[in-house]
Amino acid sequence: MPFIPPVTKALMLLCVGLFCLFSLLPQLAPLQNALALWPLNTGLFNVWQPLTYGFLHGDPLHLFFNMLGLWMFGSELETVWGGKRYSQLLAASVLTAAVAQLVFTLVVGTAAPTVGISGGLFGLLLAYGLMFPDRIIMPLFPPIPMKAKIFVAIFGALELLLGITGSTGIAHFAHLGGMLGAWLMINYWRGGRRR
Repeated sequence: MPFIPPVTKALMLLCVGLFCLFSLLPQLAPLQNALALWPLNTGLFNVWQPLTYGFLHGDPLHLFFNMLGLWMFGSELETVWGGKRYSQLLAASVLTAAVAQLVFTLVVGTAAPTVGISGGLFGLLLAYGLMFPDRIIMPLFPPIPMKAKIFVAIFGALELLLGITGSTGIAHFAHLGGMLGAWLMINYWRGGRRR
């Protein structure tokens, strides 16, 4: 079994556990709805949702790919930074992803809730590309070896393109918001070291 550091492991267990709980006990749907990120114009938004939505996932594939990404990118970042700094970056990414999604849904008038830690994962992806820009990685799609910085640039550009063209069902601007949160946090840390 590959090493999974404690914060990443706890987060993966929490996400998988909640997915199983809500799948097995449909009577808990009201609780699941209360934890999802609802658009501001629905009247269902609550202040805890910009954090809690990240622990929920819509289907097994959504859960699998997010947990795979947490393991692939989060494990190494947590090992390098430690649990505290890693948690700060992940929280910043999840929160800015939520803000981006709330703004987007307000502008377009969408009433559907958002779930998943994808925004946080895109923040980790950006951080990984900044920390290890020349590391060669082999993504699942496309299965072509490439440097981490190229991979991050391609995924960022794809999210922007898909968001602008109006591809539905995926929170593309939340993903970009997560990347922005990671970038802001890393620049904050770098600024603090110069003082």
